[in-house]
This record gives sequence, C-alpha cells and structure tokens, in this order.
Amino acid sequence: MKFRELRLKGQLAMSFDSEPMDAAFDRRQFIRASAMAAAAAVAGITGPALPILGDESLTGVNWEKAPCRFCGTGCHVQVGVQGGKVVAVAGDRNAEVNKGLLCVKGYHVGAALYGKDRLRKPLLRDGNSYREISWETAISTIADRIQAAPDRFAFYGSGQWTIPEGYAVQKFMKGGLSNNHIDPNARLCMASAVTGFLATYGVDEPAGCYDDLDACDVLIMWGNNPAEMHPVLFSRVIDRRSRGENVLLIDIGTRRTRTTEACQHYLEMKGHGDLAIANGIAHLLIKNGTWSRKFVDQFCSFKAPDDANPNLHGKAITFEDYKALLEPYTPEHVEALSGVSADKIRMLADLFGNPSLKITSLWCMGMNQHTRGTAINSMVHGIHLLSGHFGSPGNAPTSLTGQPSACGTVREVGTLSHALPGGMVVTDAQNRAKAEELWRLPPGRIQETPGHHTVKMWESFCTPTDKGGDISTIWVQVTNPGQTLPNLNKLFNPKGDNKAGLEDKFLIVSDVYPTATTRLADLILPSAMWVEKNGMVGNSERRTQQWFRMVDPPGEARDDCWQTIAVARELFNRGVEGMKDRDGQFLFDIKNGDGAPVPIWEWEHYYDTNVDEHLFEEYRQFTRFKHKDLAPYGEYVKARGLRWPVVESDGQWQETRFRFAEGFDPYVAEGKEIQFYHSSTHDDRAQIWFHPWIAPAELPDNDYPFMLSTGRVLEHWHTGSMTRRIPELSRAMPGAYAEMHPDDAAVYRLRNADRIRVESRRGSLIIPVWIDGRGKPPKGTLFIPFFDETLLVNDLTLDAVDPFSKQPDYKKAAVRISKVPS
Repeated sequence: MKFRELRLKGQLAMSFDSEPMDAAFDRRQFIRASAMAAAAAVAGITGPALPILGDESLTGVNWEKAPCRFCGTGCHVQVGVQGGKVVAVAGDRNAEVNKGLLCVKGYHVGAALYGKDRLRKPLLRDGNSYREISWETAISTIADRIQAAPDRFAFYGSGQWTIPEGYAVQKFMKGGLSNNHIDPNARLCMASAVTGFLATYGVDEPAGCYDDLDACDVLIMWGNNPAEMHPVLFSRVIDRRSRGENVLLIDIGTRRTRTTEACQHYLEMKGHGDLAIANGIAHLLIKNGTWSRKFVDQFCSFKAPDDANPNLHGKAITFEDYKALLEPYTPEHVEALSGVSADKIRMLADLFGNPSLKITSLWCMGMNQHTRGTAINSMVHGIHLLSGHFGSPGNAPTSLTGQPSACGTVREVGTLSHALPGGMVVTDAQNRAKAEELWRLPPGRIQETPGHHTVKMWESFCTPTDKGGDISTIWVQVTNPGQTLPNLNKLFNPKGDNKAGLEDKFLIVSDVYPTATTRLADLILPSAMWVEKNGMVGNSERRTQQWFRMVDPPGEARDDCWQTIAVARELFNRGVEGMKDRDGQFLFDIKNGDGAPVPIWEWEHYYDTNVDEHLFEEYRQFTRFKHKDLAPYGEYVKARGLRWPVVESDGQWQETRFRFAEGFDPYVAEGKEIQFYHSSTHDDRAQIWFHPWIAPAELPDNDYPFMLSTGRVLEHWHTGSMTRRIPELSRAMPGAYAEMHPDDAAVYRLRNADRIRVESRRGSLIIPVWIDGRGKPPKGTLFIPFFDETLLVNDLTLDAVDPFSKQPDYKKAAVRISKVPS
C-alpha cells in the first residue's frame, strides 16, 4: 500500500495505492519535498510545492478532522474516508499547529491502520501458543485476576491513551479498586519535565506555546533534535529564515544531528554537561550584573536542595547564598565539566544577559531521561527567570513531549501512581476528598499512599512472589514495555522467553499489532486505533483536541475505553463494592436524554451515546482546581484544539496563549504583570533553583570504554510497532544501527554495515555499524535508536532513575564493542 499525492483545495493530500513506492524516492525526495511544502505553507503559496504522483480524483471521499496519531506536536490532519476505509490524508490548513504541513510520518499515518497482522480476536495463552476466545471469556478472565487479588493488580498505560480512556482507567483504579498501582510509559519520557515545572512554578506544564517559535530571536535546543523529532515545529523557525528574518539557533548536544546542520552554533557536551552549563550561565549573569534584578525582586525566590529531607520544595536560600553556590562555576571550570569551551559559555551568558533579545529554550528527552532530570529542568527554567526572559511572546522555557497525549492524559488526567485528575495528588487529604466528592464515592475510598512507579512496578512483577514481588497481574494498554523499559533483562524478561519461577504472574496486553510485549502476554486483546474510535488528546502546548470515529476497527477489535468499562461492569455484577458509587450505582453509569441507563459495557450499545463526551464533561470539573480549565466538549468539536485555561468571556470560550502573564492569562490579577498563582511558597513567586553538577550514574571505564545513548529517528515513531508496518517508512529506515565516530571505527577496523557486538553490564546486542551517517557522535560514544524490535537496545540500558521523577536515564550507559566476524 502506498500513498499518492493529490490536490485538495490547493493543498497537499496523500492517498493509498496497493503498489510499493520506490525506497529511494521515499528517503530523499519525499523528505526534501516535505520541507518545500513547509516553506510554501508559511509563505502563503496556494498550490502544493510537491510533484503530483498520480491523478486520482477525490470524488466520493468524505473528509473529517483529527490530530495526527503520532508525536506530541499535535498536528491536525484531514482524513479522507471512502468505502469504510481511510484512503487519504492531508495536512489541515485550518490548524494553527501545523498550518497544513505534516512530517513524513504524518503523511503516512492512515496506512498505520492497515498492517496485515492487525490483532482481530482475543487470544489466551495455552502453553507455548494461543487460542482464540470470546470477549466474554476475556473480560471474565481479567475480572477473575482482579477479584482474586485486587491489591496485586496494576494498570500500565501511556501518553497514547486518549483523555477519556485515561480518565476511565484512573477512576476504575483509584476510585473503584482503591488501588494506586497505575502508571504510564510517560514516566519514561517526561516525568522530569513535570517535577521541574512543579519545583519551579508549583504547577505543571509550559507557560509558553508554539507561538514563541514565531517570535524568538534566539532558539536554544538543550539536548534535543527537533529537526527529526518535531520537524513541523522546527520548520516554523527555518521558514522564518527563508523570509529573511534573523534567528540565532544553538544546538547543545552530545552528537551532531540534522538539527545541528541548521544551527549557527553547536556546543558539544559530555553527559550531564548541561548541569554545569546552566550553572555557568547563571554565574556569569550575576558576575556581569546582567541578571534582571527587577524581574527577580518582584517575581522570584531562591531554593537549593534539602539534603536532610530531599523533596521538590527544597530549602529557601537568599540571593547571596545562591551567588556563593554558583561561585565555583567559572567558564573554565564549566568547560572542564561539560566539554563546552569557556568562550561558548560566555556567549550563552551574553545572550541571556541581553534584555532586548527574545530567547526560547526547547528540550525533550535529553534533559528528561537523566538521573538529574528534575534538577536540569528546574535550572533551565531558572536561567529564564534570572535573566527575565519569561512571560512575553518569544521568551519561554518550553519542554516538548513525544506522545500525542502525554500532556492531556498523563499530566492533566493524572494517570500517574501519585496523581489525581486536574493536578491533584493522592497524598493530599483535601485533594482526595474533592475527587471522592466529584466521583460520588464514600469518604476514604481513595488511598493516600502512591502506587508503584513504572520501574518499581515492573521490577515487582518480574520478582517472584515469594521473594517480595507484590504485583501479580499487569494490564497494559497502548504501549510496548517489552521494548521500551530500560534494562529489559531485569524489568521485562528476566527468564528470557519463559516464565520459570513466575508462573503465578499474568500479563494482559491490549494492542493493535503483535509486539515485543505481546510475545510474553498471557491474554492479548485486539484494540481499535486512532479514527476507529472517538478520541480527545492534549499536545505539548496545552492544546486539547477532539475527533470522531470515522471507520470501524477490524475483526473483533474494540476500544480500550470500552474494555476498561466492561471489566468494571463485570466486577459490579459480581458485587464488588468498589464498582459502586456511594448511592450503589455503577461507577460508569451513563443515562440517555430520557434518563434511562445506557448499557455501554455491552459493545453493541457502546456507541448508542457519546461515551467520550460523558467522561470528558465529568473530568472537566477537575480542571478548575489548578486553573487548567477546559471548555465544554462541543467547543472542541468546532475547533482545531484550544489551549487551556479556556474560560468563558462575553459568551465566547477564550483560550490562553501565555500563562502567568497579565493580558494573556485570565487568572493573573490586574496590575500584577506576572503572577505565579500556584507558587509552592504561596506568595505568587517562582523558584530559582541551584543544583550542583553531579556525574552520571554510569561512566565509561577500562572494561566498558564507550558511552551509549539511545533515541528516535525521523521515519519511525517510538517502538515502530505502527510505522514499521508502513512499507514506505520501513524501507526508508529498515533497521537499527550503531552510529560511531570514524576514528573509533578505524581502531576496530570497521567499515559501514560491519556488525559489532555491543555489551553493557546488563546485556549484549549484535548490530550493524553506521559511520558518518545521519548523526555523528563524538569519539568514545555510540548512538543506537530503539525503534527496531529485532535489535533491542534496551537490553543494554540501565534502570537508574531521577530521585524525584523516578524517570530512567536512557542517554548514558557504559558499553564495550567488538567486531563480529562476517
């Protein structure tokens, strides 16, 4: 199946065809053409900049809106449906996020529905094979496991859960089972961004938005590669240059990437060098007298770690204390710690010290997947606060996410082991009481002790029960931990492909395709995907988006949300008290316009009503507690997303572009200019943190002399379970590889495509080497992407975590290599 490009009202569309596309075109011309389309869209060119591959007509195709299924950018697409199938995709020119442009994955998103090996029926393990079972048997099997040991049951989801899906699981677990063992894969990708925001502002998520990319004079990438990971966003800045605007781009990273090629400055750092760089900038701002005394005096306080009682509040310090703590971080000392020259540190400080410039910082996994991720997140926020580069268009510290609803579902709905919807937490008695009231639960139903975070959850599941493994059943939805967890030989498959010693453990997996996770599953449930169901998600700029089901899922595949509600109903029917509210009604009781209950737990009646709308309107009540207000469901039907807080003014629902800034944020009091109204110190002040430089958890040594980093590639999304089933993308990037510096390759007498064995203290991997490829790591380092389930780089990674966010570090693992004879 391949896409063909079509003209749709003066824009680019892609349609399906059954013939394969030439791989050479896909790799070179298509990516180049995508960039041309971006420039054309911003420049106002009405026709597509791409060549036409076919002359099919769009007659009879019905077009509807939806956000893209893949990353956290939140691009909107127009989905073309004909004959009950998605037949074409186009960038949505009415969407502010992408203005009609899609990346190479986005143009092919429709094909992700139609891999030949879609899961179509529930499957139950029977020895070393599986047998098909009915949905009734599957639901009953799950209910049996939960009822037998509700406290030993865990739910593992992701930032791919839609908002209603995540909300249903959240209510089912914490409100129904009184069980906080729910966590998402987003613990692995953005948990440190959350703790950084909380430590700084007292509340999560960025103050700025994508509009900052259109206004900034300086854009600094802190360890991320948006040219490949968020290409539509990066194109907004590159396109400004094509119009003659001056934008200074700086790449701070551990290897050269396609982002580097577009930047005026590349600052190559050692692992954890960002900690030293941030302190070096702050040191010079104070030493040179270029920090913003007015901004700091009015809006900020200072914090340092409380070593006696480590927590996100730290201990208060004075400005003089802060200055003294920074004193050792001279440019020369920072150079020694980070590998970045003293002159480059001075350059960064000069930029931040110039109040006439507008500076935006971007980061993603490089700062988050870090054993000091909370620290570096809060430190970069602190540089912006200390210099006053905050609160106006173009001045913002902004973290990006990698999943379509890591923000909307994980962070806002709160599908984390410690969280409740709307930014509340289970450890706060008042927060629990509010949730119990909105869920109509008896007092005390929600437990105050956080559940297991991701690494602890899987460690417990993979530990024999008689040795303390207190999780016996995990239900996985919309994620692939068998490929994404760190240190897989410990946290997922300690016994290889068998379950010796773990016979009492039971793994349930809801997914759309066979994956590295389903390989060890005991029960596999076929799920609906993307436009095969209704949905709502929230992207990286606080934008909540909605779409309707457009096509039916294949076979007996069903919505994840329905699966959760069906299990809840089965437990209700068995008399499980937690599935009842305080009035004895079902937790997910939904009534039609006549007041009659709708049996949404029966699949044939699930779409008799809009379950998404009912769940969203219930969830929306939570969003007002932390000023994350959402509009009624119907407003999102009409819009291409709205950025919260969304408040009603003069009968119109108004979104918020910039938080905490007067004139933009409706919750900032008149005359305040900047107001951090959820300040952890309860005085409307943000916290500027000092954190010391600390070495990575693992460093190269004589036995393991290389430093390994992992990440993604342009063509594939996450574990490739969807994109590797799209022929064009799979051929464009068919398998994983190890990037290596030419000098290191010469020492080992390696040429391109030679195979090497890469070994860490946790596992080994045989993989081809790529020298002078797309990315260029410095000497002594390797880069291996994680999209290839046949080459599991996470056999090598370590499971050391940040002390606050509990997020693992995938970017720094000591390895050794050897050449594998051909």
